[in-house]
Amino acid sequence: MLDKDRIILDIVARDARYRAEAYDFVFDALDFTLQQRGGGAKHVTGREIMGSVKDLAIQQFGFLAPSVLASWGVHRTNDFGEIVFNLIEADLLQKTANDRREDFHELYEFSDVFE
Repeated sequence: MLDKDRIILDIVARDARYRAEAYDFVFDALDFTLQQRGGGAKHVTGREIMGSVKDLAIQQFGFLAPSVLASWGVHRTNDFGEIVFNLIEADLLQKTANDRREDFHELYEFSDVFE
């Protein structure tokens, strides 16, 4: 098991709101964002992550995206903010002085974007 996977399992043991798959999906969304950019700065904003979450969820899960995310405990964009900040607190991600949980607050409704 990779160290990252072990750390994610530790996070899930401490904060059982979200399944490990949700944490892995955040890393996939970050990679997706960086690929879409074609390089450059590595820092990704909350709004950028959530744009990639939407696009990647549609690409991978189609109309099942809301159900898949809900099965992971994720029901709104704020949940992804909690996941990101759990990863930051576990030193798996870094933040700038400007990054806040509020950056993920109600950016969109899942029911609107996953129709």
